[in-house]
Amino acid sequence: MTRFLTARLWRYWLLPACLLFTSPNWAAEILLTAAEDGPGVQAFVQALGRQRPDDRVTFTPLKNLPAPALLPDSTRLILLDLQSLDWRLQDSQGPPTLVLRISRLQARLRLGHSVPAKISLLWSDPPLERQLRLIADILPQAHRIGVLYSLDSEFLLHELQRYATPMGLEIVPQRWDNINDSRPLQALFKNSDVLLGLDDPQLYNPKTAKNLLLSSYARQLPLIGPNAGFVKAGSLASTYSDQNDWLDVLDRLLDRTPSSWPRSLYPEHFKAVGNPQVARSLGIEQVDEAALAVRLAEGEKYP
Repeated sequence: MTRFLTARLWRYWLLPACLLFTSPNWAAEILLTAAEDGPGVQAFVQALGRQRPDDRVTFTPLKNLPAPALLPDSTRLILLDLQSLDWRLQDSQGPPTLVLRISRLQARLRLGHSVPAKISLLWSDPPLERQLRLIADILPQAHRIGVLYSLDSEFLLHELQRYATPMGLEIVPQRWDNINDSRPLQALFKNSDVLLGLDDPQLYNPKTAKNLLLSSYARQLPLIGPNAGFVKAGSLASTYSDQNDWLDVLDRLLDRTPSSWPRSLYPEHFKAVGNPQVARSLGIEQVDEAALAVRLAEGEKYP
C-alpha cells in the first residue's frame, strides 16, 4: 500500500512539479515579416529558430498579415525591411516590435526625432564613434576628417563633432547637393587627411562610387566606410555586424520582457574589414581585421 501511494504521489504531484522547474515557463510567438521572401530571409529565420528551439519562430510575408493592431499583443514582431516598418507605423497599437537593420538616416526620414512606443530600432550603420576610433587606430597621423553630407544626413554632423573633439580630431564637413558636380568633392579632399563616409545612399551609391574612389586614389586620400560593401568596392576599411552578430543581439533581447527593450540599439558584437589592395596602393599597412576588431571592442562603452 505504501509503494502504491508513493507511485501515485510521484505520478500526480512530484513529476509535474519537477517538469515545471526543468521546462521553460513559456514559449514566445516570434513572428518575422518582410515585403519579399527569399533564400536569405529563410536562412535567417531558420537560424533564429535553431537558436531559440523553445519558441515558435515563423515567417509570414507582409502581404498576408492583417493590420498590426489585429496581431496578438503577446507576439514578438521582427521587421526585416522598410516596407514592413511602413506597415507597422499605420497603427499606434500592435505587438512589441524589433526593426532589424535600419540605418540612422532611414529612421530619421520615417520617424523624425522620436521612436514610437513598442518599437525598437536595431541600427545597421556602424556607430560614428567606432568609425572615428577606427581611423585613429589605423591612420594615427590623420587629424582632419573630411565628411560629405546631404540635407538628409546633416543631422549626424553634431554627433560626429561631439565624438571627434575629445579625440583631438577635426571634422571638415562639405555638403554635396549635386553628385554630378565634383567641385565640392575636390574642395573637401584638399582640406582633409582622410574621408569618413556616412551611410547616406544619396552620396554613396553605384553612380558615385567610381568618382569617389578614383578621386581618393588620385589624392592618395583614404576613404573609411561607409559600410562593408563599399570596402569591397574600394574604400580602405570599415566596421560591420554580420548575421551571427544580429542573431546574438536578437537572442538577448528576446530573453527579456519587451517593456525593457531599448528604443534603439547597436549590436554589441562587430567585425572589422579592410581592403588589402587599396592599402597597398595608398602605401598603408594592411589591416589585421581580427586584431583591429579586438582593439576597438576594448574601447566600447555599454549601458
